[in-house]
Amino acid sequence: SFIGEESVAAGQGSILTDNPTWIIDPVDGTTNFVHRFPFVAVSIGFVVNKKIEFGIVYSCVDDKMYTARKGKGAFCNGQRLQVSGQQDITKSLLVTELGSNRDPETIKIILSNMERLLTIPIHG
Repeated sequence: SFIGEESVAAGQGSILTDNPTWIIDPVDGTTNFVHRFPFVAVSIGFVVNKKIEFGIVYSCVDDKMYTARKGKGAFCNGQRLQVSGQQDITKSLLVTELGSNRDPETIKIILSNMERLLTIPIHG
């Protein structure tokens, strides 16, 4: 099976089944792309039995290829990636994205989540 982000965004329905499925977003960061903001990528995932098996993200602007495979780790241009050992959220930098949905109920949920995040004593 195949699920394309652009077709789903255009209103075509999509159901994830147990079949092997490619999930592809050829312009991940469409809004960024339209505004010439350099955070754009091609994102590809492969799912079997509704579980991700591997993913690939190619960041076109900085020529970085991110790959990950279930149980095998994540890499950037072939070099292994690993998360930090930081467990104290007060020493963290949080990044969020508001999304493009401007439905009033969605905005209410997003703002509520943002309010909770802003009360955490973090670096930024």
